[in-house]
Amino acid sequence: MPASMIDWNVAVQTGTRLVRSGPQVSPTEARQVVVELRDLSRIAQGHVRDFTGMDGALDPSPAKVVDRPGWIKANVDGFRVVLEPLMEQLQERRGGGMLGGLGGAAGGAVVQAVGSRVTGAQVGAILAYMASRVLGQYELFLPPDPTGRAPTGRLTLVAPNIVSAEQELDVDTRDFRLWVCLHEETHRAQFASVSWLRAYVQDQMTAFLLAADLDPGALLDRLRDVGEAVADAVRGGEGNLIDAIQTPEQREILDRLTAVMTLAEGHGDYVMDAVGPEVVPSVAEIRAKFQHRRAGGSQVDRAIRRLLGLDMKMKQYAEGARFVRQVIDQAGMDGFNRVWTSPNTLPTHDEIKDPALWVGRVIGKPELPPTAE
Repeated sequence: MPASMIDWNVAVQTGTRLVRSGPQVSPTEARQVVVELRDLSRIAQGHVRDFTGMDGALDPSPAKVVDRPGWIKANVDGFRVVLEPLMEQLQERRGGGMLGGLGGAAGGAVVQAVGSRVTGAQVGAILAYMASRVLGQYELFLPPDPTGRAPTGRLTLVAPNIVSAEQELDVDTRDFRLWVCLHEETHRAQFASVSWLRAYVQDQMTAFLLAADLDPGALLDRLRDVGEAVADAVRGGEGNLIDAIQTPEQREILDRLTAVMTLAEGHGDYVMDAVGPEVVPSVAEIRAKFQHRRAGGSQVDRAIRRLLGLDMKMKQYAEGARFVRQVIDQAGMDGFNRVWTSPNTLPTHDEIKDPALWVGRVIGKPELPPTAE
């Protein structure tokens, strides 16, 4: 991608400069946390494999444990892998026309250079906010390794955030760390065992980005929507940037992406709690305190979460876990695992909300009993 689109160096510099420092621990304590998280990730992988039956092509490598700046750098690398080819396509389709009339080629270059730094700073600021909250993630998109091979994925745990959360919640540290690893290792099982899932998610993301409006007038309308979303979030409404930038085609694609990510997140939440009582004795206490933490925060923090769509992600955990639980109650783990057969067996947005629709379509069994809410 031409460097003029997003200045990735500025993104990293801004993010690492703005990110808050983590909890104060000694170098010895920090090393101990890293060692234990790696060990617990391996232990969790075995529990996830045995519980879910998803054992195809599992990656035996330990989790990568990072600090907050390390998480920012890793995500910028991931963004580059996904976005650079797409930005090249978008720029070719745009043909440079949007920069015409601004002083010719030299003026266009200046505008692009300034714009790339502004965009890089915006990306960095968002990552700085996220970097103090993410406990872990399965990185789907990685740059090639020294041999030129593209890795299939990597499990990453953010040590200072895990330590900060367990201190804030006042819970057993080993139990909490294993509980977190169970969730993240479920994501590794999903993408390592289901050969087509990574490509499906990437294809949907590509389609979403390429469906963006390129007409200047349409873009101005989108920018107005963004401004209204910011104002609405600050007022306590439901506005967010994701809704503001969507075209009609993007909304359809986002419904598919939302459905598969709701399934993935809900599956992770279901597994971490269902496995928990056997290996995490304090799982009920941890879940209760963690749910309260998810819903908390200052008014400003809640506004930012709404604006970035993070409240939608929290809703995904609940809806997805409810879908998984109801299907397993009705059809067992083997029946649920049919969800991973192909893209056609993934639940739709409507089926996530009403699991009986998915059961009827894919398994062909009687409808699920109504859930007491």
